[in-house]
Amino acid sequence: QVQLVESGGGLVQPGGSLRLSCVASGSFFRINVMGWYRQAPGKERELVGTINDSDTTNYADVVKGRFTISRDNARNAVYLQMNSLKPEDTAVYYCYASVRLSPITINLNTYWGQGTQVTVSS
Repeated sequence: QVQLVESGGGLVQPGGSLRLSCVASGSFFRINVMGWYRQAPGKERELVGTINDSDTTNYADVVKGRFTISRDNARNAVYLQMNSLKPEDTAVYYCYASVRLSPITINLNTYWGQGTQVTVSS
């Protein structure tokens, strides 16, 4: 199976920056899409952004221009650089990956990390 481990969360003041990392490990053939979601208290989980295996990115409107997603295919890693953070960015951030487990199947399986807390507060 596939495990995703996030790191880099924490407390930051408004206007500050944080960089989240997520590394995938386990047995698989190829990672298709990687990305980040977040969930604030009392709210549904929402998309932050995604990056595919051609490095094409997609962002939620609320983070465009402030957040940047990148990936390192050699390390099976995805990163989220968050700049100009706002209190409303406070949430648990979850990494996810859409994975092809075997070269003989086109099916994709989705895996999630355990989440990392990001708190933006003065």
